[in-house]
Amino acid sequence: MFGSMLNAWKIPELRKKLIFTAAMIVVYRFGAHIPVPGVDIARINQYINSGQGDIFGFLNLFSGGALTRFAVFALGIMPYITASIILQLLTMAFPSLKELAREGEAGQHKITQYTRYLTLGLALAQSVGYTILFSQQGVLQLNGVKFYEIVITLTAGTMLLMWIGELITQHGIGNGISLLIFASIVSGLLPGLGRFFNGTLDVVTIVVMIGIGAAVIAGIVMVQEGQRRINIQYAKRQIGRKMTTGGSTYLPLSINMAGVIPVIFASSVLMFPPTIAKFFTGSGAAQWFANWLRPTGPAFLIFESIFIIGFTYFYTAVQFDPVERANDLKKYGGFIPGIRPGRPTAVYLDRVLTRLTLPGAIFLAAIAVLPAILIAALNVPFYFGGTSILIVVGVALQTMKQMESQLLMRHYEGFLK
Repeated sequence: MFGSMLNAWKIPELRKKLIFTAAMIVVYRFGAHIPVPGVDIARINQYINSGQGDIFGFLNLFSGGALTRFAVFALGIMPYITASIILQLLTMAFPSLKELAREGEAGQHKITQYTRYLTLGLALAQSVGYTILFSQQGVLQLNGVKFYEIVITLTAGTMLLMWIGELITQHGIGNGISLLIFASIVSGLLPGLGRFFNGTLDVVTIVVMIGIGAAVIAGIVMVQEGQRRINIQYAKRQIGRKMTTGGSTYLPLSINMAGVIPVIFASSVLMFPPTIAKFFTGSGAAQWFANWLRPTGPAFLIFESIFIIGFTYFYTAVQFDPVERANDLKKYGGFIPGIRPGRPTAVYLDRVLTRLTLPGAIFLAAIAVLPAILIAALNVPFYFGGTSILIVVGVALQTMKQMESQLLMRHYEGFLK
């Protein structure tokens, strides 16, 4: 591992990407500590950490503590993720957007622009909502000028964070948006461990929690790396005067092709309704709904499991099209032994992928829910649930794979041996 890190640092191009990624994360963490103008941080922190701010405590985890400081990046990257979910759903529903997505780089650029515009609208709406809510709770003293200052600052912070994520994706290592969420969650790890080892828990509980954590991480790695390899045979073909040699290879189908995206999507969707309900402080029904769908409650965990399974199938279908893959195989003279080319191949791939995705989706849902249940049952003073573990481990694996591919191109051994 350390030898691979040294090899990665020796490559100038990879070293620049690592330095750039680290610099952008530092900028993000710096902005998460700068409060917006005229805010009483102590009073907001007290409200969020109280029982009334349960949903905000969960949102604060994904903003890296910026919400408790009402910082420039208090909204985090969640408006962008919500906008991406909406655009992907609309792409599946409207043929015009689906055709636009198939136009290659130009079409993808337009969809990215639509996502940015929608992110701006969502960030603006959430900024107004948070500002009004905190003023109603008495933690903000507003006048006309201060209201606009706070709203503009929060909205601009989200747009800047979206830009930083895109820069990391283009010029750094890994997916920028996922790395920002990774940095947000990891930033709360050390304070959480301090509360975990503060002496309130007995030794048996600590050992059990450490063992469960190690088992969960090992299981995530095994599922993320697991794949079904389908044999592909290529026949000999004559192209002009040249005769191509046939051969055999395999088509890898991952057990969890969607990665951690379904977990992020499910959390984003489920956090939205109770957050909106919190804005209606005068409504008893709205407050009941917010408490009923609190992140550590049974309703939230049940719906999170359902949404994770659904989003896993949805995102897998977006990433892998059996019909398109079958047509590509037929075009280049490839076939699956025992399966006729064309439509039978597409049907076979779809059947295999459906059966393969089910255990991966159930595993994601179980890992996201079971640790939260155990933490509540054992009364652990440190919430680092299954959702957080899935995101951290999944993003780390994806980033290491990208670094490994860079090393292998230069004849170095990678991280994942």
